[in-house]
Amino acid sequence: MGRAMDRVHAAEKEIVTLSLEETRAAMDDPNTVIVDIRDVRELWREGKIPGAFHSPRGMNEFWIDPESPYHKPIYATDKRFVLYCGGAWRSALEAKMFQEMGLDKVAHMAGGFVAWKDAGMPIEKVEQKPPKS
Repeated sequence: MGRAMDRVHAAEKEIVTLSLEETRAAMDDPNTVIVDIRDVRELWREGKIPGAFHSPRGMNEFWIDPESPYHKPIYATDKRFVLYCGGAWRSALEAKMFQEMGLDKVAHMAGGFVAWKDAGMPIEKVEQKPPKS
């Protein structure tokens, strides 16, 4: 199972997938966190789902692990996490990893941000911050 899409399809069998409408409804649930795992440059270019927590894919294992110096307290809550990326491939893999890291209330959004945008769902602009000096 070395091919990327084989891994995506295998992950999809082990995770929950929400529709765009289910994800839109989850935005209003205080016990759900919408998580954007895309690279920050994608957010700057395209925006994000309003209120989504940006948690880039390359840092999530470290942000989830309570023993990591990079741990983010949001991942120590009992909230449900709904992940999305550009096209729902990275988020499928990432949702499976979240489960492997011990977070069991995890789902990902079908179609990714491309489908969200194409459906005319709300988008929040993300301003590029100047580099820290």
